[in-house]
Amino acid sequence: MEKFKKLVQLGPVGMEPWAQEELKQYAEEIVTNDTVPVSDDEVVSMIGDADAVLLRPKPVLTKEILARVPNVKYIGMCCSLYSKESANVDIDFAQDHGMTVTGIRDYGDEGVVEYVIYQLVRILHGYDFPRWKERPLEITGLKVGFVGLGTSGGMTAEALQFLGADIGYFARGPKPEREEQGMRYMELRDLLSWADVVVTCLNKNTILLHEEEFEALGNGKIMFNTSIGPASDSAALKAWISNPDNIFCCDTEDALGDLYEDVKDLPNVVCVRHSAGMTDQSFDRLSQKVLDNIQGYFAGKDFRL
Repeated sequence: MEKFKKLVQLGPVGMEPWAQEELKQYAEEIVTNDTVPVSDDEVVSMIGDADAVLLRPKPVLTKEILARVPNVKYIGMCCSLYSKESANVDIDFAQDHGMTVTGIRDYGDEGVVEYVIYQLVRILHGYDFPRWKERPLEITGLKVGFVGLGTSGGMTAEALQFLGADIGYFARGPKPEREEQGMRYMELRDLLSWADVVVTCLNKNTILLHEEEFEALGNGKIMFNTSIGPASDSAALKAWISNPDNIFCCDTEDALGDLYEDVKDLPNVVCVRHSAGMTDQSFDRLSQKVLDNIQGYFAGKDFRL
């Protein structure tokens, strides 16, 4: 059986003990690390002469770092990978130099769905939170607009639709399978104007909401950002949040980006500071997907983006 000579984990990678045990069949030597290297020199030193690397969203493997570790043939991202632009690895450089880069997706979506429903019910009914309207509201009849309707957005939309919400969405284009389910495609500003609640579910480093979009959104609305990073221009979002009639919800500080420190204590900003997708079950799914990628690599699967 073909194996890596040396596989290095650049800090904790989220793999369950059973998966770490199974990983041993794919490498002659495995090096684990309890801390994530910070500087370029620390990263290069930790990788050393390894031919395989596993990592989470940090550290960032720039082309400068990759050029200094020529033995590396495999880079396994134990985190979401949707595009080159959203990766913490310089994928173009890696692929041009014979390195295979893999990532995973769709391992923490269930927790995101539960978070949105939990937080929305709190706000609509006033459970341990100032009630949105004078009287408690059900999700029934609520107009919910999704900006991005991939796996996570689609699952959340289906759950809210089951509970009676009217679902609209903006994506790269209409999705026939969603239209058949009664979800309606709209242009972005039309969607924002129509919706009572907006949920942004976008790839990392994708900013779609600027001043003009917030003008279309208006006030007295609820917004969720379930993206890995910000989905809005910071200045425009800060101005919108400054109106106490607007409510902004997210699970992690990263969803607010550089705005977090400025708005974290506002009563209309709800950030639980924990990734909703990081559940006990999600770590099992993450572990299996990381192992599947390694198996695919040795089987000759093409992972090029």
